[in-house]
Amino acid sequence: MRIVFMGTPDFARDSLKAIYEKDHEILSVITVPDKPKGRGMKLVYSEVKEYALSKELEVLQPDKLRENPEIIKKIKEMNPDIICVVAYGRILPKEILEIPKYGCINVHPSLLPKYRGPAPIQWAILNGDKNTGVTTMYLNEEMDAGDIILKQEVAIDENETSGELWDRLSKIGAKLLTETLKQIKNGTAPREKQGDKFSIAPMLNKEMAKIDWENKTAKEIKNLVRGLNPIMGAYSKLNGKKIKFWKVDTINKNEFIEKYQEFKGYEYRFSEIEPGTILYIDKKEGIYVMTKKEILIVLEMQGENAKRMIAPEFLRGNKIEVVDKFE
Repeated sequence: MRIVFMGTPDFARDSLKAIYEKDHEILSVITVPDKPKGRGMKLVYSEVKEYALSKELEVLQPDKLRENPEIIKKIKEMNPDIICVVAYGRILPKEILEIPKYGCINVHPSLLPKYRGPAPIQWAILNGDKNTGVTTMYLNEEMDAGDIILKQEVAIDENETSGELWDRLSKIGAKLLTETLKQIKNGTAPREKQGDKFSIAPMLNKEMAKIDWENKTAKEIKNLVRGLNPIMGAYSKLNGKKIKFWKVDTINKNEFIEKYQEFKGYEYRFSEIEPGTILYIDKKEGIYVMTKKEILIVLEMQGENAKRMIAPEFLRGNKIEVVDKFE
């Protein structure tokens, strides 16, 4: 098929690579403009642009599609059979949607109609979901509201981070896109309307990264840490200093007492300990912190102006004591 591809990050790159290797004719690759990054503010290519250039594909980088009639005219002149959109970061105007013979299709990393929006992978982790998946769909003028073509469901591991799930779904999405293109070309692709029952996965914000010890359970805090890894990291303050949590686990009180026998006979005191208080420090494993429900084990963390490290390494260079309290 004659394809115009639109995408930006590595998630989209995997889909571009998959259709390129299936010998489709890629007429052009459209991605966002280069962005300045780092101390030197050097312009950095998107992952999609990097791959496209390596295969000598034409790359276009309009700032805004709606306000760029030259790009729209160029796409019309290309006369693509289909436009594939994967994590492009822009909503396509109606004028572009109507250009291709087979329409515009999208790879979305959730089981639509659940989690329409820009952060479906992260919200699946944040909400502690057991399953998620990838959906291919036809695009319309609404965000992620088009007719569903194919879906593939996957289980989410209880320790999986959003970064790990992102990598896994990008590979699944790439395969699902190639199968979708095959079925569309053969005239066998299903088409299912989404209906009105849907949920939204909004953009993440920095405010949500602060751990709420008073109101969240150990499991909910673990989901927060997993969901914000590696994007920004969940954090708390200890003795006035900001500490990011990158990996944690949970343990219930009975398991904790079984593991650390010296606490036997003091179970009744646990209810008196305020959430966020350090209950125990195991220098070979991690830091045990009391929560609203159950106990959180901090396994990997990062101090201010420092690198990420496992808890035992952190403890060697930072003074932390039992009964210190995270805020």
